[in-house]
Amino acid sequence: MSATWNEGKAPEPLRITALGWLLVVLRACVLGGLVFGGLILLLLVRLFERPFCGLHRPVTPFITQFVCRNAFRVLGIGFSTRGSLMRQRGAVVANHTSWLDIFALNARKRIYFVSKAEVAAWPGIGWLARATGTVFIERNPARAKEQTDLFEARLKAGHKLLFFPEGTSTDGLRVLPFKTTLFAAFFSDHLRDISYIQPVSVVFHAPLGREERFYGWWGDMDFAPHLLKTLASGRQGRVELIYHAPLRVADFANRKALAAACEARVRQGHQLLRK
Repeated sequence: MSATWNEGKAPEPLRITALGWLLVVLRACVLGGLVFGGLILLLLVRLFERPFCGLHRPVTPFITQFVCRNAFRVLGIGFSTRGSLMRQRGAVVANHTSWLDIFALNARKRIYFVSKAEVAAWPGIGWLARATGTVFIERNPARAKEQTDLFEARLKAGHKLLFFPEGTSTDGLRVLPFKTTLFAAFFSDHLRDISYIQPVSVVFHAPLGREERFYGWWGDMDFAPHLLKTLASGRQGRVELIYHAPLRVADFANRKALAAACEARVRQGHQLLRK
């Protein structure tokens, strides 16, 4: 994730009461146990899953899904979805509010994120990303063919890939224009006729009495203060997702047309949920 969008007024300053610090400690302990306990279990299962199943992961995605769904229960954040999950081969695209999107999008659908290669080297986060099957890509035209081949192998293994076409997280109040780069891979000769893209709208509703942008992560905001603010909130908000109808890649002339159609649906759903 890259928090580079930086418009509007600065976020509200971090203020944590004594009760808030108690919630931080309690929730951090339970959430840490859930995440890292799930990671240890996942790695143990992969010891058997990988040699016998290769790219196929018949068990471990359910562990990730269980962890992410229960993370919202630990945090006290409400979670609800609308729409049907895509059954066809392909990818999922969504708007991007913060690191909480990872939990929200994994909580219902078994997916594999597409991320920039630098994330693999991030302490902690890179390890978690690799363990859960994240696809790392480089913004290097010379490696476009190699990355398309990787996409093809993962899609043929039944993986649902997910990426954020905005390219950055925001304050959660808007949907930024979709970048078209990653859509190009689905127009290769081997992928165009078998691939679908499912747009998903994600909206976080702030806790009662807090500013609308409470869950947004943008500009030069650091991860630690945002995490502390989320853990310390006595009254939490909720997140809603709309799974729109999948779009067949072959029905579109090029990546720009497909990206525009996905953006329109995500934007429409975002506006609907924010009313």
